[in-house]
Amino acid sequence: MGKALYEANAHIAALYQDAEKILGYDVGVLCFEGPAEQLNQTEFTQPALLVTSLAAFHLVQGGPLTPSAVAGHSLGEYTALVAAGAIGFREALGLVQKRGQYMAEAVSPGSGLVAAVLGLSESEVCEACKEASAFGIVAPANLNSPGQTVIAGEKVAVERALELAKARGAKRVMPLPVSVPVHTPLMQVAADRLKKDIDSLDWSDLKVPLINNVEARALRSADEVRMSLVQQLPSAVRWQHTIQTMWGMGITSFIEIGPGKVLTGLVKRIVPEAETWNIFDQESYERVLAHVA
Repeated sequence: MGKALYEANAHIAALYQDAEKILGYDVGVLCFEGPAEQLNQTEFTQPALLVTSLAAFHLVQGGPLTPSAVAGHSLGEYTALVAAGAIGFREALGLVQKRGQYMAEAVSPGSGLVAAVLGLSESEVCEACKEASAFGIVAPANLNSPGQTVIAGEKVAVERALELAKARGAKRVMPLPVSVPVHTPLMQVAADRLKKDIDSLDWSDLKVPLINNVEARALRSADEVRMSLVQQLPSAVRWQHTIQTMWGMGITSFIEIGPGKVLTGLVKRIVPEAETWNIFDQESYERVLAHVA
């Protein structure tokens, strides 16, 4: 993850070196070599993804591609906020490291479960979670696209919700390799801890609006951003609504910056008419430039 960028660009290599000084471990080795068991632990996953995504954004920064608005899925909001000028790399990375730590400490290992529900409407998934809440905390965590919702919470309650979802006609349900049930009320303790760190930093008003996860609305002020990031942890990621908001703003081209193409696939499901691109290395950046800039 990000190795090609690291090897091809000295400035990006320096970014990883700066990250190592901030984090206290070699995030480049973890991204490039693993082990996967460690990389899948949220306190390591989050800084690794932030660094890798900002490495890809480094290709774009200062060039002809300028956004009309930014958005990020869960952790991706921090990358989006750096891109929008709200906060610097060093501050964002330190904040994300604490976010991962607080999330991991908010629940006992093995007590939570995260799972995807495919082929069921948002309202039907919400009904299944509501009924299963008799067994514990379970809630929609990611409202990703029509027919794709991620649920999370206490293990027994999530398992019951999956049974109810299948009974309601879900095409598929599958547990995900995520170590904590983020975007549920179980994360309120982590959110309360994170608020102190968020409030301790200097934030700037955004150069372009962020369409946030919690409400899927455009934010511009530093105060709104701080409040939204705290609310984000115990609240669902309204990704489908975020993309629909951007489309309603007249945005028709979406460029996913960072590893993978998951968000691009979701955008296509939400707004099939949208033009989508990915930037994850020098070649993909040049390909986008040739068509968009």
